[in-house]
Amino acid sequence: MLTKPVVLLRMEGLALLVASVVLYRHSHANWALFAALFLGPDLFMHGYLVNTRVGAALYNLVHTLFTVGVAMAVIYFAGQPRWLPYLLIWTAHIGFDRVLGYGLKYPTLFKDTHLQRV
Repeated sequence: MLTKPVVLLRMEGLALLVASVVLYRHSHANWALFAALFLGPDLFMHGYLVNTRVGAALYNLVHTLFTVGVAMAVIYFAGQPRWLPYLLIWTAHIGFDRVLGYGLKYPTLFKDTHLQRV
C-alpha cells in the first residue's frame, strides 16, 4: 500500500474529509449550510465551456489546498472567524473529491487528473 501513491492520496483525502467534518461539527455551524454549499466548488468546472485550459485553471484554483490555505490566512489575520465554516466545507469537498479519485486537472481533457484518468 505504501508504494501505491493513488491509494495514499485517497487516504489523505479521507483524512481531510473526516477532519473537516469533525471541525465543522465542533464549530456548531448550520448543517443545512454545509449541504447547500458542499458541491459549490464544482461550479468552477463551467470554465470548460470556454476551453480546456481555462476550465482546468479554474477547477484547480478551487480544488487545491493552497487556495484554501491563503483564504484561511486572510480570515485569521483579518480577525474574521465567522468565515471558518465556509472554509471547512471547502476542504471537506476537496477531501471528498480525492477519495472518489478526482484530482487536479491537466489542460488536455476533463478526465485527465493527477490521480488517474477518470
